[in-house]
Amino acid sequence: MCMAKTHLSFTHDPNIKGAPTDFRISVRDIRASVGAGFLYPLLGEMRTMPGLPTRPVFYDVDLDPETGKVVGLF
Repeated sequence: MCMAKTHLSFTHDPNIKGAPTDFRISVRDIRASVGAGFLYPLLGEMRTMPGLPTRPVFYDVDLDPETGKVVGLF
């Protein structure tokens, strides 16, 4: 299982330090990593990295041969 949680504790609560016993984990959200093919629960408050698209955006970036300017970057 892959869980996104605080690095400060095995629990969802960063105030409970170390490796406590007899605790419950509160799952605040479950997200899908569709490209990787799995679900991952989120415990507590944290930021996650955005997923990457199936088709890389650099395919849409090009150089206009007449003006020499980059097109499709933004």
